[in-house]
Amino acid sequence: MRLTFVRLNKLSKMLDFYSQFNPSPLSIKQFIDFGLSACEQKSFLFLRKELPVRLANIMKEIHLLPDNLLRMPSVALVNQWYALSFTEILEFEKTDGNDSITLDKFCKALVKIRNRHSDVVQTMAQGVLELKESHDVDSQTENSIQYFLDRFYMSRISIRMLINQHTLLFGNELTGDPTLRHIGCIDPQCDVVSVVKDAYENARFLCDQYYLSSPEIIINEHNPSEQGLPIRTVYVPSHLYHMLFELFKNAMRAVVEHHCDDDNVPPIEVTIVSGREDICIKLSDRGGGIPRSLTDQLFKYMYSTAPQPSKSDAHTVPLAGYGYGLPISRLYARYFHGDLMLLSCDGFGTDAIIYLKALSNDAHELLPVFNKTSSRHYRATIPTGDWSSCQSNGLNVRQMGPYSPNFLKPHQSNQMS
Repeated sequence: MRLTFVRLNKLSKMLDFYSQFNPSPLSIKQFIDFGLSACEQKSFLFLRKELPVRLANIMKEIHLLPDNLLRMPSVALVNQWYALSFTEILEFEKTDGNDSITLDKFCKALVKIRNRHSDVVQTMAQGVLELKESHDVDSQTENSIQYFLDRFYMSRISIRMLINQHTLLFGNELTGDPTLRHIGCIDPQCDVVSVVKDAYENARFLCDQYYLSSPEIIINEHNPSEQGLPIRTVYVPSHLYHMLFELFKNAMRAVVEHHCDDDNVPPIEVTIVSGREDICIKLSDRGGGIPRSLTDQLFKYMYSTAPQPSKSDAHTVPLAGYGYGLPISRLYARYFHGDLMLLSCDGFGTDAIIYLKALSNDAHELLPVFNKTSSRHYRATIPTGDWSSCQSNGLNVRQMGPYSPNFLKPHQSNQMS
């Protein structure tokens, strides 16, 4: 698996070359249009260039990570996987794919790459844990890791999307109900309520295993443009399921733990609304809410309110653990220019809202691009606050009221007399 010095030198040159190009974001409509008139050779010609570009752009950023993180065994393993996959794709760089043997070989290579990268999220998460356990992580390093992981995991989502579309369309991988009119992994008539119920039932099964109880669900559907009809959209059901499953797990855990002394726990209410620009899915729980100071923390990869899963549980699905569920779910929402937001009433409950683009033509991929701007985020800087803060200058806001001797003094230097 290890690359020789000559191959590493060639790899470095090819990375420099392909990272000069920006990825080409596609819309869901473009995925659909191509899938309806699927041509395997055209897909091959696009992917043999696009996949190296997307891989190279994120691999260049891996090399900008702090040295102490790059030295972690799990991160080194991920880096090795990416280097190997990049070289395997480049084997098709100069072929035109006009014969079935090449196309079949390419499809098998994609499946091999996808399988190799199936544990990337957990392995990178383990690398960050290795860093935390062996080093003190300062705020600058933490910010760099947060910035990188958002981009790294978004890149991974996009690469898997391209690979899945190709292998599902041309690799005889379609399984399940043959009446489903999926185009690759996209459902042109995705029934939102059906996905909600599926995610709820699976999360409820886990919750019952952990707590021996679980909240019920209430679903409200509002479809103003098509009264009485279920809300359907063009989307990737597996992406929507991933987001909903994570939100249900969090909501159920909060509700059951907050009402542990009650005979009956309050239900989770789901409201689905089809608007002109967005389809909104709101999950409302009465799980006690989240302090406002912690809301932003919930989207940070180095933060979790739950204990870390033990290594013996590596092949099970924990109800909570690494703390990657929410940030990655938000990436799935943002991948096609949607979003995921949390609104909480501390002491009562939390609303989690998923926004999906209502029109497939507006739902373009959001992709990381490696350039000078992205490189600056990995350089050590000392942030300078440009807003007043209770921590600034060692002063306490409560000591700086209108009767403080400093309250009406003109602005001076950073040194307080």
